[in-house]
Parts: sequence; structure tokens; C-alpha cells
Amino acid sequence: MTAFRNLPVANPRPDGHAFVETMMGRAHPARPPLVEYLVDDALCKPIVEDLLGGTWVDPQPGDRASQEAYLDAFILFWHRLGYDFVRYEAALPFAQHNVVGADATTRGGQRAWRDQHRGAIATWEDFERYAWPGVTDEYLADYEYLATHLPEGMGLVACHAGGVYEHLSALMSYEGLCLALYDDPELVAAVARRIGEAMLGVYERLVELPGIIAIFPGDDMGFRSATLLPPDALREHTLPWHRRYAALVHERGLPYFLHSCGNLAEIMDDLIDDVGIDAKHSFENAILPVAEFQERYGDRIGALGGLDVDILARGSADAVRAATRDLIETCHPRGRFAIGSGNSIPSYVPIDNYLTMLDEALR
Repeated sequence: MTAFRNLPVANPRPDGHAFVETMMGRAHPARPPLVEYLVDDALCKPIVEDLLGGTWVDPQPGDRASQEAYLDAFILFWHRLGYDFVRYEAALPFAQHNVVGADATTRGGQRAWRDQHRGAIATWEDFERYAWPGVTDEYLADYEYLATHLPEGMGLVACHAGGVYEHLSALMSYEGLCLALYDDPELVAAVARRIGEAMLGVYERLVELPGIIAIFPGDDMGFRSATLLPPDALREHTLPWHRRYAALVHERGLPYFLHSCGNLAEIMDDLIDDVGIDAKHSFENAILPVAEFQERYGDRIGALGGLDVDILARGSADAVRAATRDLIETCHPRGRFAIGSGNSIPSYVPIDNYLTMLDEALR
């Protein structure tokens, strides 16, 4: 692992409140704050152990002590790398069909994908016997531990892992969902309603946590050239739930950020004006670079991250540093901008490239 001038941060002074003020356009600091959506544990472990001098613990099922030790290392990671918050997400246990394959870049050697052709719910009979999960104390335990163990000044940014669209397409399969939109739209509406209600129960609890500074869910609704469902289908089954979550969050005086991949041009005005998102995350240069997004929408919402993952994954360290500096010089003067990846830090991003981005951002 390369030595970096600005990492680890020697004397972190996180300020979750300042991060929110920046993204809401009420403050403009000398440099943009850092943001990240997810960092794969395969990168977190060596960074914690080799750069930060901490101990990484892999949580064991049913072992609360190992889970809390993992969360302690998780906090250390975000704190000593210069973030103002810890972002955490966990999904309710929606039973779904997955496809598993080998992936040498992951710590477990495998990666799971959602089955795109066979869903857990294809008929009303499937719907009636499906075991719908609910919010439990066990589910909330990690959020509560993080909220009460953060260093001074740090905030908690939290959400349910996966959005209504993502779980809808997972439970019915993408192919099954597309067919059901025409063959049995009432079944689609019923599944979406049960998912949305279950997730509402999560958000009603998360907004009450101490130290919570923002709700920042992900719901990937697009691909390279369009939305994954017709815009009207998203307006009927997905966006009303985001609007409801955003209203709940705003009632508590918190911002509602959204991560959503793909080309969302056809629903972006809906997300801003109807749903009421306060900032958007997930940018890909081949679709809409973050600088262009700011030109179009920056007077209405904030922009989170934007350094293209292709550059992080395949570029040289010099290319990563140059791209980071270019984004800061272009986007930061406009305000409501945080620097980070355009999507997340998956296991195949070289550790040094990720740290180079941070090192340049902290310069």
C-alpha cells in the first residue's frame, strides 16, 4: 500500500452538521466534504489493518460481540479517512432467488446476483404465502450501536438497503415484473405496496436515532440509455414511496438523498419536484458526468460524488489524482457538492486508487 501525505487523517475533526449544511446550500467550505455510498469490505479490511493500525473482525452469524467489533472497525474506517459521517445500510430479509458465481476479487470468492428470470412471487398464490419481513430489535441493533458509538462530531447517514424498485424487481424477477406490468398490474401494485410499507417501518425508526443527519437510500432505476421500467410505471409503483419517505424525513428536519444508477432523465424532474430529493448520487461519464448534471440541476439539488468508477478501477494513480482535482475545481465552486466516487468502491477497485482520490481531495 502506497504512503499518502494526507492519509490517514492524523487528527480528524468530523462535522456531520457542516456536511449537511454544505449539501443543502447553506454553507460553502474551503474544500468539498468527502462522500461515499459503499466501500466493499474486501478493501476496508486491509485499509483498517495496514493503514489505520486497527483490527478488522469478520462478524459471525448470531455472535453479537463479533458484530460490534466489526462495527467498531467500520467506524474507524470512516473516521480516520476523513469522512464527516458513517453511512450504513441493512436490508430486511426479503426472500428472493439469487444466482451465485465465482469472483476472485471478493473476500469470499463468490458474488451473488439477483435472478432476472425467476422470481419468488409470480402469482397471487405466491404473494399470499410469502413471508413478509418486519422491523425487529435485532434488525435495528447495528444502527443503534453506530448511533451511540460515533466519535464527537460525526453523523450517521442511514437507510434501508435497496429501494422499492430494486426489491420489486428482485422479488418478481426483472423479466417477471415486466410481464406482470401488462398481464397482472394489480399483483405488481400489491407487491410494491407490501415492500413500501415494510420499508416505511424502517424509516420511521431510523429518523428517531440519535446522531442521524441524513437518509440516503439507493434504488437503481435506470441503465445506460433509459429507465429500467417505463417512467409511468415508476411513477405509479416506486416514486410515491420515495415521496412518502422524503416527507417523513423532511418532517424531522433531515435531508433525503438518493443514489440511483442509470439514465434517469425522464424522471429527474419527478425526483426533484415531486419526490423532493435534496441531492443525487451515482454518476457515470458515459451517461451524464456530474459536472453536466450540476449545470442542469445544480440550482435545485446537490451533487454527491461523481468520479467515474471506470477511472478508479482501470486508471493510473496519476489519472485518478488528475480527475479528482478536475472535479473539485469544476464542481466545488458551484456549491452543494461532495467529492467521492460516481457509484461506490467495489472490490475490483485498486486500494491505492481509492486512497489516491481521498488523498487528493484532502489536499
